[in-house]
Amino acid sequence: MKPLNPKETVAELDKFIIGQNKAKKAVAIALRNRWRRQQVPEELRDEIAPKNIIMIGATGVGKTEIARRLAKLAQSPFLKIEASKFTEVGYVGRDVESMIRDLTELAVKQIKDEEAENVQVKSYEIAEEKVLDLLLPPPPAKPLNSSLATHQDAGNFTQESSDRGAVSTREKLRKMFKDGKLDEREVELEITQQNIPVVEIFSSSGIEDMGINMKDMFGNIFPKKTKKRRVKIPDAIEIIAREEAQKLIDMDKVTKMAVQRVEQSGIIFLDEIDKVASRDQGHGPDVSREGVQRDLLPIVEGSTVTTKYGMVKTDHILFIASGAFYVSKPSDLIPELQGRFPIRVELNSLTKEDFIKILTEPQNALIKQYIALMETEGVDLVFQENAIEKIAETATTVNEKTENIGARRLHTILEKLLEEISFDAPDLKGKKIVIDASYVSERLEDLIQDEDLSRYIL
Repeated sequence: MKPLNPKETVAELDKFIIGQNKAKKAVAIALRNRWRRQQVPEELRDEIAPKNIIMIGATGVGKTEIARRLAKLAQSPFLKIEASKFTEVGYVGRDVESMIRDLTELAVKQIKDEEAENVQVKSYEIAEEKVLDLLLPPPPAKPLNSSLATHQDAGNFTQESSDRGAVSTREKLRKMFKDGKLDEREVELEITQQNIPVVEIFSSSGIEDMGINMKDMFGNIFPKKTKKRRVKIPDAIEIIAREEAQKLIDMDKVTKMAVQRVEQSGIIFLDEIDKVASRDQGHGPDVSREGVQRDLLPIVEGSTVTTKYGMVKTDHILFIASGAFYVSKPSDLIPELQGRFPIRVELNSLTKEDFIKILTEPQNALIKQYIALMETEGVDLVFQENAIEKIAETATTVNEKTENIGARRLHTILEKLLEEISFDAPDLKGKKIVIDASYVSERLEDLIQDEDLSRYIL
C-alpha cells in the first residue's frame, strides 16, 4: 500500500469527520513523519522520536474518531485506553504495561488475518479435495508384491479401468460442487476440540509477567478430543479451510512481524488524560494521579515491555492523548510528561452548520444509516432539508441548555425522533415516510421546552 502524503490523509479523514482541520493536519504530519523516519539513514533512524499529540476538546467533537480513522489508514495496530482506568482501586504501576501487551495481541491477530488471506486460495483447494474424499473415498492403494503373478496383467487392466472410473466420478462431483448442486448434502466431519480447564489466578500483576503462557502449557498437557458432526458441504468447506489455514500460517513469522509492527507503527490513544492531571500536587487523591503519570512516563518515553511474544520496545509507538481539560489544563501534567507531548491541538465545539454536515456528508452519515436500516423493512424513509436543519438546531439547543456532548447528541435525538417509526416498521412495508420540520417539532418540541425532561431524555 502506497503511503499517503499529508494532503491525502486529510482528504481521507474528511470523508468521515467534519471540520477539526487543525487536528487532522497534526495527525497527518505525524503519520507522514513515520514514513520519513523509515527513509533516513539507519544510524539516525533510532534517534528520531515520534511527535506525540495532545488533543484538547469537549466530548463528542471527533477526537477518538480522528485517531481511529488514522490507524485504519496506516493499517497500524491501534489501541484506545482510558487513562483514568489506572486510577482505579487496587491499581499497581505494572498494569500500565498491559496496554503494550494488548497492542501486541492486536498486532498478532491483524497479521494472522493478513496471512490467512494470503493462504486462503490454497486452504480452500485443500478443503475441496478433503470434502471430495469424504463424498468419494479414494480407492485402496495397489499392493506392492502380488502373489497372483499369473493374473497380473488382467489385474492391472481392471485396476486401471477402476482408477479411470473413480477419477471421472470425482470430476463429475467436483463440477456439481462448483455449480452448487451439492450445497444441501451433508458430510460427517471429525472436529478437534480442546478442553482446557478454567484457572483463576489472583495476582496484582498479569500472568504474562511471570513469563507463562497458560493456554499453551495446558494445551500440551491435556489431550485433544475429536467429535463427529454432520454438516452441510459449504459449512464443511469453511471449517476445513479454517483448520488448513492455521496449519499453513508460520506463527514464528507472524510473531516477529507483529512485534516489529507494534514497535514501528503502533498507535495508542490515551483518552481522558485530563483525569490524571492534578492542579494542587500532593493533596488527597491527586497524589495517585501523579503516580499514574509517573508510571505512564517510561512507556511514553520509551522502554522495553515483556510480552508472551517477546520483548517489545515502546520508543517509536505514537501516543495520541486527549481530554476535555475543563478543570485542569495540559500544563498541570508533570513536566516530564508534558515534554513527551510536544504537539497540542485544540478542537472546536460543534455548531449547527457542523451538525447539518455530520448528518448528511460523511460516508457513514447518521441519516444514511437510518435510511439503510428502514430499507431492510421495506420502508422508504425520506428526510427533507428543513427536517435536517431542525434536528441540527435541536441538538445545538440541547447541548447549550444541558451538558455539551457534541455529535453524540444527534444519536439520542434521532433515536427519539424515529422511535415510533422503528417500532411500527414491520407493518409499514412498501410505504414512503417523509420526515419534515413539522414532524421533528411535533416529536421533540415538548421535550426541548421542558428543561428538566430534556435533561433526562435528550
